Amino acid sequence: MDDTHLGLFGLLLILLVLVSSFFSGTETALMSLNRYRLRHLAESGHPGAIRAQRLLSKPDRLIGLILLGNNLTNILITQLATYIGYTLFGEAGIAIATGVLTFGLLIFAEVAPKTLAALHAERVAFPAAFVYVPLLIAVYPLVWLVNLMANSILRLIGVSADDTEAQPMSREELRSVVNQAGGLIPRRHQKMLLGLLDLDKATVEDIMVPRNEIVGIDLDEPWDEIIEQLSHTSYTRLPVYHGDIDRIIGIIHIRHVFALAQSGRLDRETLETELRPPYFIPEGTSLNQQLLNFQSERRRIGLVVDEYGDIQGLVTLEDLLEEVVGEFTTDPTAHSRDIHPQADGSFMIDGSTHIREINRTLGWRLPTRGPRTLNGLLLEYLEMIPEPGTSVLINGYPMEIVQTKNNAVRTVRARQRLPQRKPNP
Repeated sequence: MDDTHLGLFGLLLILLVLVSSFFSGTETALMSLNRYRLRHLAESGHPGAIRAQRLLSKPDRLIGLILLGNNLTNILITQLATYIGYTLFGEAGIAIATGVLTFGLLIFAEVAPKTLAALHAERVAFPAAFVYVPLLIAVYPLVWLVNLMANSILRLIGVSADDTEAQPMSREELRSVVNQAGGLIPRRHQKMLLGLLDLDKATVEDIMVPRNEIVGIDLDEPWDEIIEQLSHTSYTRLPVYHGDIDRIIGIIHIRHVFALAQSGRLDRETLETELRPPYFIPEGTSLNQQLLNFQSERRRIGLVVDEYGDIQGLVTLEDLLEEVVGEFTTDPTAHSRDIHPQADGSFMIDGSTHIREINRTLGWRLPTRGPRTLNGLLLEYLEMIPEPGTSVLINGYPMEIVQTKNNAVRTVRARQRLPQRKPNP
């Protein structure tokens, strides 16, 4: 063989290695594509994404096409390299060609192109889709025959090639996607999305105002005291009852009270005519479901009742929305009625404060499984009613009981989480 033919065979060998690397790399790129992003790009009209999505809709055909081309190319490479090695070095050239070819194909036709494709899947897959679509049409009969035999074998073991629809993303998978979004989604928006995902995990008991803290109008009290309470209340809606919250008769909107007062018709009887019937919420209702219930019932406030119909607490739409968007202020602790920052960096917290509210307001990670209030958490942890001055460390947060009253912890001084010690190697 003269040098000219040898040079041509060498160039052909290099070309075939490049073709093999194309098949190997594009296979990895196409299979590494994010199916949700691919669907979004295809719906946006991206031509490469449209073709790639069409190819991936029938992965058995795509894999058959790629492997058919790759195996055919590798066989030609083997034959050509063996011929060149034999021509140059005789019998020893076969062994040399085998060793060089194995190492060369591994590096240049497998590892390098597949690594590049895995790192830049879209940049590799979308241009390749323009090649594969017409190529699949050209060799479709052969691909169909190969797939027919392969799929027949799969059916014998109970696997169907038609089950190609992408599985929906689970809640935990979606949470991971949101957490890993980085700069693509602003941090505040990430928290809101995570808050939405958490609505199914929490119930109305997690955010309700406990029964003993419900502020309402007792119509059995002197009228002067009722007027004083209506004049200075900070709430928009108030429950109205006779003597006890269990004898509730309705909800009053302060706007209606002002309208009656301006017209000079405000008395007990007219006040009752402006009441809206109370809305009751079964305990255990998830926040996600309750948000839908508030919307369908056109309500903003409801009373949580247990299985016996006894009122356990009060829930408002604002409290529920704060689980998603956070406190309606730039500095939640500045306006919190239950959490008061101190000059030394600690926080004076009311014992009846919900643990979820503390975590949301301060960005802490107190355990939320089990007791729902700080008082309940301390009592469960200590297994006793502590004396003032008792200190405890819960999940890394130092807490000191400041006041106890009526068999409950009323006030707690809490501090930021202590630095975690790294274990010794």
